[in-house]
Amino acid sequence: MKKIFNHLIFRIQQGFRILNLNPKISLPILIVTGVLIAVKLPSNYYYPAIFFGLTLIFHINRKDIPFLKKVFVKNWRMIIYIESAIIYALLLLGNINYILDNFGSSLFFVLILFSFLFPKTKPDFSLKWNFIPESLFEWRSFLRKNTWFAIIGYVIIILSAYQTALLIFVGIFILDFFSNIYEHNESKEMLEIYFKKHSFEEKLKSNVYFFNLLLLPTYLGFLILNSKDSIYLIYYIVFMNLYFLLILTRKYKVYNHKEKTNYFNMGVFLEYFFCSITVIPAIFVLRENIRTSKKNIKLYVGS
Repeated sequence: MKKIFNHLIFRIQQGFRILNLNPKISLPILIVTGVLIAVKLPSNYYYPAIFFGLTLIFHINRKDIPFLKKVFVKNWRMIIYIESAIIYALLLLGNINYILDNFGSSLFFVLILFSFLFPKTKPDFSLKWNFIPESLFEWRSFLRKNTWFAIIGYVIIILSAYQTALLIFVGIFILDFFSNIYEHNESKEMLEIYFKKHSFEEKLKSNVYFFNLLLLPTYLGFLILNSKDSIYLIYYIVFMNLYFLLILTRKYKVYNHKEKTNYFNMGVFLEYFFCSITVIPAIFVLRENIRTSKKNIKLYVGS
């Protein structure tokens, strides 16, 4: 029992260490935690179902089961159940609007199945995303590497249309992940080939069209469910598009073929976040980014 207790303490310390050392992870987690605590759903039954689903996602993506089998030879199934039950309980009881009921309590027994049904070490699910055009190669690369994450995240984005507060919280949360799409630099040869075929304006247009096409179900869903708050939707669209354009233009503003990434960090995130909130500063920064990006591209492609 002492060994199990020490393991759980280690897990807690490990979680705080990860959050402390990686601000890019900690900020989205804090935002999501705030949403999960405050969100109010139309029925009390929705909370257990959603939080059980989140616990299941955690279980599907865990890769430490071989380690647990070695350390806890006889009790590793118990560890899986305890960890899953703790996560589910924290999510369920942490929400200020949830009232404990029989349905929510009964799912603690369903969690026992997690100890016997666990993911393969090498999942065989993958998509090539070849239907995405080459002009959107950053999106295609990101989706190939993060298929499951992208699908789950997209469902959450669509569901955020249900409530104004949810739309705002989820919108802020996904900004950092959209930023990651443009964090990596393509090779000098690839950049040269691309911009000999397409202008920088075409690059911006194709990416903005695709970005808004992805968010279109959220736009329409919010307009249908919250027609009285349509002013928030307009601001949401402006804010999201400004931020998106800022990170895209920044990529080519600071592009260097010798660097694998453009070093997008928390400072850049906060700068562009506050610029986009206030709108006017974002427009000036965007104009400067576009001007500098064109100059930088010409160094590699020419006139």
